[in-house]
Amino acid sequence: MTTTRPYRSALYIPGSKERALEKAKTLAADAIIFDLEDAVAPDEKAAARALLVETLATADYGNRTRIVRVNGLDTEWGADDIAAFKGAKIDALLIPKVSSAKDLDAVAALIPDVPLWAMMETALGMLNAAQIAAHPRLAGMVMGTNDLAKELNSRFRADRLPMQVGLGLCLLAAKAQGLTIVDGVYNAFKDEDGLRIECEQGRDMGFDGKTLIHPAQLDIANQAFAPSDAEVETAQRQIDAFNAAKAAGQGVAVVDGKIVENLHIVTAEATLAKAAAIKAMSQT
Repeated sequence: MTTTRPYRSALYIPGSKERALEKAKTLAADAIIFDLEDAVAPDEKAAARALLVETLATADYGNRTRIVRVNGLDTEWGADDIAAFKGAKIDALLIPKVSSAKDLDAVAALIPDVPLWAMMETALGMLNAAQIAAHPRLAGMVMGTNDLAKELNSRFRADRLPMQVGLGLCLLAAKAQGLTIVDGVYNAFKDEDGLRIECEQGRDMGFDGKTLIHPAQLDIANQAFAPSDAEVETAQRQIDAFNAAKAAGQGVAVVDGKIVENLHIVTAEATLAKAAAIKAMSQT
């Protein structure tokens, strides 16, 4: 089953920026993606790798999930990136441009002790989402909507219509395997209304959270992907009503004029578990 550990917000932090690495210790992000790929210039990659290895060896990022996005094995930095994080204090390696399960096989052979996450950002990756999600080492997926849009030659639309097939295929694949899956970034980081709409869309679709490019986006994402007070209250009432119905020898209950069956209780319990995990995270 999918973990209740919150992934409402996954903030990209450049691995080359010492001040950003320090600031990340204080930010209300559920996960930090320490980026050695797109956010780091080619001539800075070796230094960024060394800085990040040193930082993660000593820095305290609390209960935030620590994910390192390495460069691909088809680059001159990929193999050294992977080797550098053997035994490191991280929760996962994020592999860019995963197009097939073989891409994960190659990484898994080099680093046996770290969970893998896959960047889903190629057309081939969309078509192979099911086999990628079924990889035994995979723990999560991240939508790379910018690179996917580039491959598709699609136009930006607020409703993300060109993305819907790819988003849906990856969601189905991740959910079928009980993986965490987080939505792609929203580039206009000063557009709070646009971000809120896209977060709500992602939450409605079933994503666990959203990747972010700026700390100013954290509050909106955290709110959008957390159960609301009303959802928590409804979930508890559904559970109570269903338990009362069972005690009376009935198989279903009625809450707010709607039938409540066992499948609804599974969802309700997951809602309460997620709310509890978020509360616990905020208190530590």
